Amino acid sequence: MGWAHAGCCPERPTWAPDPSARCVPQTERGSPVRGTYTGCGKRKLRVDYQAVRPHAVRPPAAARITASTTLLMIQLLSRGTNGKTVYTPFGGWKQALAAGIRGLFSPISLWVGSLVVSALGVAAALVLFDHSVGNIWVLLVLAVAAVLAERSRVRLNRYMEESISLLPTLFAAVVFGPLAAMVVAAASMVGQFGRPYLKWVTYTSTRALTGAVTGIAASWASGLSTAHVGSIVLATTIGALVSQALDAGFGVATLMVRRTGNPWELLKTHAPLVLFAVPLYAPLVALLAFAYQDISPWTVPLFLAPAIAAQRLFGLYQEERQLAEGLTAANLRLERANISFATSLVAALDARDRYTAGHSAAVSIYARDIAARLDLPDDQQQLAHLCGLVHDIGKIGLPPGLLEKPGALTLEERRQMQEHSTIGERILAKVEDYAEIAKIVRHHHERMDGMGYPDGIAGDEIPLISRILTVADAYNAMTSDRPYRDAMPSRVARMRLAQGIEGKFDTTIVAAFEAILAGAADDYRTATRDDFTLDAQDRYQGQNELDSALQGSTQAA
Repeated sequence: MGWAHAGCCPERPTWAPDPSARCVPQTERGSPVRGTYTGCGKRKLRVDYQAVRPHAVRPPAAARITASTTLLMIQLLSRGTNGKTVYTPFGGWKQALAAGIRGLFSPISLWVGSLVVSALGVAAALVLFDHSVGNIWVLLVLAVAAVLAERSRVRLNRYMEESISLLPTLFAAVVFGPLAAMVVAAASMVGQFGRPYLKWVTYTSTRALTGAVTGIAASWASGLSTAHVGSIVLATTIGALVSQALDAGFGVATLMVRRTGNPWELLKTHAPLVLFAVPLYAPLVALLAFAYQDISPWTVPLFLAPAIAAQRLFGLYQEERQLAEGLTAANLRLERANISFATSLVAALDARDRYTAGHSAAVSIYARDIAARLDLPDDQQQLAHLCGLVHDIGKIGLPPGLLEKPGALTLEERRQMQEHSTIGERILAKVEDYAEIAKIVRHHHERMDGMGYPDGIAGDEIPLISRILTVADAYNAMTSDRPYRDAMPSRVARMRLAQGIEGKFDTTIVAAFEAILAGAADDYRTATRDDFTLDAQDRYQGQNELDSALQGSTQAA
């Protein structure tokens, strides 16, 4: 049984097909128009879409009559970006109002509100008890100094920044009392006004409360001694301790309310600062207060200007150190990328020739250990290790089948094989900052008597690391299987090294390597230990580069 088109779509749009068309019921499971009919349902969806889409072309009159644009727009806007329907009556103002009310009663809002009320209450109480701000011009100078100090504050870690704004605040507390200290402390945050405003209100309120309590503590401490100098020293010491304690306490409380940081980390960072700041600030402020009261008020700007300049210089030093650390990290990433690229090439070479697989890793370990035995600097030991990894990288450019040939090489094949050191130099020379490595790789087959290749240089003309590689390379080649022979025993290979001194090998290097092998285990002599793999050497090189970078950063600091 079918339904007439006019029965389900009483107002047919002008673009609709002939009214005699029949609508077929839609029965597929999961259909977006299930329960209606294919023809009429799709047409009605088109009408609704044309009523709310951007009108690049004016929709038909029937579409405007059939669908209410306002109602459909509200329905569409009621769906969030996750596709879930939400209730948004009257454009959503009720939801916005409800969210605002919930925000007012959130923990952080209540915490900030309590700080503001407390600060205002303390200020009102100090005014009612006739506390004075002292000399208004001196107070203005102190406030300006606090603002400048706060704008040049130095970041110590992710939770803490430090400045010398405590100096003018503590001076105001000792000389003028709690109300003046409260004004100077609150004024220090004027230069930080801006988004997020809640953060600014929090810091301003805590600074004001800290200044007020510091002034009260300083006024109480000054009465403990009858001597003028003694009262000033006690007031500044107690005031500095109270100020630092309150600063840390407010910081910890704010972190706990916001749940955005580790309060213990803040305390661990703040404790050394208290031990450093109190012995430093207290005598300085005491001296400044004594000079102000007994010599001249002009001592205030003459003292504060150098103090602010010193903080600025320290801030510049911190910025320079952070830039240096960032540059070191960037260079480290670049070096890791370079060594990873070289390691990939060596891995491809090892995959090509199963007989020499792991040879580069073994040579790198032997070269590093020989350099250490010779008491070379750490950077030279790492250079020997890196050059050992890439010393045969030029073999990747040799003709196919040459490395895998099971028999002896012809004279032409031997000449081609000798090209691998120059090919390796050309490959590495294209890597930035690898010029020294490329030179070492080029000469790792030179001989002490000048009969080596490719340049035939002799003696000390051969780079030291190249001479180390020659010994390590020869030993591992002799103790490894080759297509044309089996591996030699370690004692035979060591005897061959001894026979080649002065002619092929450097005597000092052979002696150092013999001392290493004499006390080593058999898995070291045969390069079968677990760390004699390419992956292990890649990790070792990265760790050594990281250690060097960290050591350099520590020395710079």
